[in-house]
Amino acid sequence: MLRKRKRKTAAALLLLLALAGASAGCARTMPGSAAASEARGPITVWLSNNAQEVTWGKKMVAEWNAKHPRERIKAQKIPAGKTSEEALSASIIAGNSACLVFNTSPASVPQFQKQAGLVPLDDFPGAERYITARTGGAAAQYRSEDGKFYQIPWKSNPVMILYNKKLFEKAGLDPEHPKLSTYEDFLASSRKLVHSGAAKAAIWPAPSSEFFQAWYDFYASFIAETHGRPLVEDGEPRFDDPAGRRVMDFWRSLYREKLAQPELFPGDSMAAGKAAMTIAGPWAVAAYKDSIDWGVVPVPTSKGLPASRTHTFSDEKSVSMFSACEHRATAWDVLKFATSKQQDGALLDVTGQMPMRPDLLKTYGDWFAKNPGYRKFAGQADRIVEVPNVAGSVDMWQALRDRWTASVVFGREPTGPALRDASDKISQLLDEY
Repeated sequence: MLRKRKRKTAAALLLLLALAGASAGCARTMPGSAAASEARGPITVWLSNNAQEVTWGKKMVAEWNAKHPRERIKAQKIPAGKTSEEALSASIIAGNSACLVFNTSPASVPQFQKQAGLVPLDDFPGAERYITARTGGAAAQYRSEDGKFYQIPWKSNPVMILYNKKLFEKAGLDPEHPKLSTYEDFLASSRKLVHSGAAKAAIWPAPSSEFFQAWYDFYASFIAETHGRPLVEDGEPRFDDPAGRRVMDFWRSLYREKLAQPELFPGDSMAAGKAAMTIAGPWAVAAYKDSIDWGVVPVPTSKGLPASRTHTFSDEKSVSMFSACEHRATAWDVLKFATSKQQDGALLDVTGQMPMRPDLLKTYGDWFAKNPGYRKFAGQADRIVEVPNVAGSVDMWQALRDRWTASVVFGREPTGPALRDASDKISQLLDEY
């Protein structure tokens, strides 16, 4: 029988520290769920520190408060921490979480759920119907293993390849119809970009070892290569196969030939003119629209796929209700208000990020007519894949990222064994949790 051994992560250490604080009298008593679910009154919501999201949040709060003087919202940014996930985990233990957090990573939901930090939204009448109707077919990816929703999918940033048309032209490449759809073409175009001196790097993703960095290089590419397969399916890792090895070898070639750089760039490499491409979602457009003539294409695959058939990573953020909330009936009404068609349209207008609704091009046709640069992202938003909603998710991604960094970025071990080791470690973690 496999001896189960938990991996000590930063999140686990944080949990122990928070528990120590709770034993010293720092924790607040959680409200009774039955009474809290019907209680109304003021609530606090936390927003990310993204300037555009804060602008949207302040306007949303003002509109609610004008109509609900006895159930006012107080909006704050998520408390500072190494990551927002660690800050939220600590707040659960301390019992001082906001009622609603508009920046919940789906990868952290199982951890927060295990800490008894989240309210199952299914407890509210009509909640499941509301979530599935608003989100469409993608809603199933956000159910937890017990079948309940502890998050409402809020906004996505479908990962695609953005490129600098000026640098492509400088390298002698067609800036309007770049050859980037297959691995072979992507590598050939990358060589021209670097060897011509047009850019120091063809593409410069973060080579660092944080668990979430795996979502933007390996996972986005794996999803595209497999026509939408998640990393874990039916409780088993699904990436140690020929498709996974093709993805690893493709990125290894970029690093080996110095077409991607193994050092972390201090800032935005494409905005600084050091990289000709970046792998990002529509949130990045705000950084480029006034300074770079940019284009966007799907993530490449080994054989090449049209945009209409390419899947990618969602880079989604959800809204969750936290157990410390004393006025949950108000919080549920606020959650519905903030994710209404009107507020989703306002979010799209202010941030350029895609509300988690099907058929965005039809729903917000007038906006996309005025902002055609976002149309490809909206089309891609119908074909997105989320991180697996499984316990131990953060540890799982860290195991993969550690092997990626060693094998792909620094070339210290062959890609095949690295992929197999990551798969074995993730299988062990799935068994443990």
